Amino acid sequence: MTQWRNFNMQLKILNGLTDIDPTAWNALVGDGSPFLEWEWLASLEEAGCVTPRTGWLPQHLTVWDRRQLIGACPLYVKGNSEGEFVFDHAWAEAAHRGGLRYYPKLLVAVPFTPATGVRFLSAPAADRTAVVRVLAAALKDLCSENHFSSVHVNFCLPDEAAVLAALGFERRVGYQFQWINPGGAQAWRSFDDYLGAFRSKRRIQIKRERRELQVQGIDISVHAGEEIPDALFTSMFHLYKSTVDKHYWGRQYLNAELFELLCRRWKQRLCFFVARRHGDVLAGTFTVRKGNVLYGRYWGAFEDIRYLHFNVCYYAAIEYCLRTGLSRFEPGAGGEFKYLRGFDARPTESMHFIADARLARAVRDYLSKERRAVVDEMQWLDEQSALKRSGGAR
Repeated sequence: MTQWRNFNMQLKILNGLTDIDPTAWNALVGDGSPFLEWEWLASLEEAGCVTPRTGWLPQHLTVWDRRQLIGACPLYVKGNSEGEFVFDHAWAEAAHRGGLRYYPKLLVAVPFTPATGVRFLSAPAADRTAVVRVLAAALKDLCSENHFSSVHVNFCLPDEAAVLAALGFERRVGYQFQWINPGGAQAWRSFDDYLGAFRSKRRIQIKRERRELQVQGIDISVHAGEEIPDALFTSMFHLYKSTVDKHYWGRQYLNAELFELLCRRWKQRLCFFVARRHGDVLAGTFTVRKGNVLYGRYWGAFEDIRYLHFNVCYYAAIEYCLRTGLSRFEPGAGGEFKYLRGFDARPTESMHFIADARLARAVRDYLSKERRAVVDEMQWLDEQSALKRSGGAR
């Protein structure tokens, strides 16, 4: 554990989440992103998914007021750019061509999880802006003192981005496709309401896709929280692995031990959608629920069946959201399949500090152009949405 003082706050670096009390850490998370909770992050470390061997060295940065934890961020020394979903491989290549060492770098993020959420945790009674500023300044100090190439804060919140920008971090924007119930008088209360918001062509196609599973005798069931059978976690791991194995670009970031730990520690946050035929598991998706949001994470199928993916990953989850009152569904990275099924583009932000002035200038110019292109693309996508303007989530 490394520690130093900054004004009236003491900062410490932890080599893993096991070095901190789960209750104290989760008190900082509060109603924030479930993927910042101790059970998720610590399980990734304990299962061996997040280790120096896989390119993730935990160096979590914490802020203390005497003996009280008042702030923190999940910090990793990265030896590669795998599992981040904010792609900087071109920056690494440019650094290499310029004779610069890009790795290792510093990363504030949730491993393998492209979901926007708080990245700088602060206690409810603390001055949040001050805590974020202290953590952000410490990141720059660590970068300079240890000769890292850069600091990256992925999928952060707007208030965090504002503080980082004031300290010289560059803003990168992107987008993801999300399902959002518009609420109010336009709120969808059933799947039929949702279908009614679509343009005619897409509505007919969705009905056709849903009928296909009925013809084939496939049922989709939902298992949520403590009602999830323990044995189902083994099936979900094999389903996850089936997707990885099917694609040449697949990367197996998770292992069976992680699923076992989550079964014991985090079941209350989980929701599994499982497709069965004659009682046998065919496919399933692993999602996380907190507050009024459902987060899609992992999908797999033991058989390739037409429209199975759309029904399990999207339609069943949307029906669940409508039935349980969830207002947003974030299914993860990627887009074309989601876009055609009523998921519209929503912006994401990441912040980046590049130590070398030459590389920083090149990245700054690139990001300026990229931001304009992303804004234009999101506007085009909004105009072409599968949802009618009068019924869509806007």
